[in-house]
Order: sequence, then structure tokens, then C-alpha cells
Amino acid sequence: MSENGQTTESADDRAGAQAAPRPTLEVTTGPLEELRFLVSGYVRRPVAQTYEAVADPEQLSHYFTTGGARGRLEAGTTVTWDFSDFPGAFPVEVLEADPPRRIVIAWGGSETVDPQGRTTTTFEFEPVDDGTRTLVTITESAWRPTQSGAKSAFGNCEGWTGMLAALKAWVEYGINLRDGFYV
Repeated sequence: MSENGQTTESADDRAGAQAAPRPTLEVTTGPLEELRFLVSGYVRRPVAQTYEAVADPEQLSHYFTTGGARGRLEAGTTVTWDFSDFPGAFPVEVLEADPPRRIVIAWGGSETVDPQGRTTTTFEFEPVDDGTRTLVTITESAWRPTQSGAKSAFGNCEGWTGMLAALKAWVEYGINLRDGFYV
């Protein structure tokens, strides 16, 4: 305990904790065919609870799809996501759902290599620290390896990074980080 009464974490306390997620780098030897990114973060809740916060439209609407999510993320379904700061219903096709470990979706993107103009987003949920925390990893791919493709990919990377922060705030503290944040 520190002088001001706050609990402090010692190096010994941190030694047993998982190391922070590290970005990955894929090295290609041939021409670059598509752009993709990976973001990850820890949520201090069990994997089933964290998965449910993404799959359940009511919970997702509280912290990410602030204009509303319609439909549960289940394999073979198409749901819609609305964002208060980016109006319009976005159709989201659920390609795979393996509770509580993995969700794969396809949804519209600009400058994609996909003939249907979609990107593929994979959410992976890994239990860590004896199941008390979850490592959430989001990978999105299918942008053209061009300047405009990179701009679109960077925009979505920013969005998914914000989603991870908002997910953590929601499931750990019941706080909606997006409320009033975006112009």
C-alpha cells in the first residue's frame, strides 16, 4: 500500500501476470497481395463473459454499435450494426461462431481485394491467468495493397483498437467509452 492509501503492484505481483500482447509482423517473400492487421488486448473477465459481450446484440449496443446491433452473432446469420457517429445499417455476415473461442465476420469495406467489396474480421478469445482474464485478438484483412487501401485499413485498425478499449471498459466497469466521444 502506498502513502496515499492506494494499492500498488510490486514487481513480484507482475511476475506472475501474462506479458502484454505484442504486435506481429508477417514477412512475405513475394508480392504483397492484401493488407491486414491484428490488434489485441486483455479483458479482466472470463472468456465466456467476454465472448458474450461481443456476440450479444444488446451488450454490443451499449459500448460499440451505439446506434444499435440487430441479431446475435451466430454462424450463417446476417445481422446489422449501426453507429451513432457513422449512421447507416451495416450488414454483417457471420461466417463462423465457435463459442466462446472465435467469431468470424465479413462486412463491407472500401478498397478491398474481395470481389464483393468486403473484409474478413476474426475475433479470437483466449483464456489466460487461470481463466480470470481473456486475451482478445482481432484480425481484419482483404484491403488492396495501395495507398487508398492502406488508408481504409488504418481507419478500421483505429476502430477495432477503440472497440477493444470500449469492450474492456464495458465488461469490467459498465462504462460506455463511445458515449459523447465521437464528433
